[in-house]
Amino acid sequence: QVQLVESGGGVVQAGGSLRLSCAASGSIFTVDAMGWYRRAPGKERELVATINRGGKRNYADSVQGRFTISRDDAKKTVYLQMNSLKPEDTAVYYCNVQGVSIASDAGLHDFDSWGQGTLVTVSS
Repeated sequence: QVQLVESGGGVVQAGGSLRLSCAASGSIFTVDAMGWYRRAPGKERELVATINRGGKRNYADSVQGRFTISRDDAKKTVYLQMNSLKPEDTAVYYCNVQGVSIASDAGLHDFDSWGQGTLVTVSS
């Protein structure tokens, strides 16, 4: 079983910065894609940024140039540096980690896990 623990959310004024972290733990064999998603009040969940094992990054147009996703494979942690925050960035942010885990029978199984969510509020 794979667990994700997020941290770093909070309240910030427009133009400010926050850094989110998401650490994966458990019986992990390999970590593949890692990413961040968000759900704003009254809206559907949307992709914010992803990063694959090779370091290739993908960003939503709305955050391109302001947010940076990175990963530390030794710590099994993904980060989201958010700069120049806008009120429209207010949302619950969820991390997502995909990979391969080791089951109790020593077999390998794909996993696709989500964090519990962390609230980011940007005031105008």
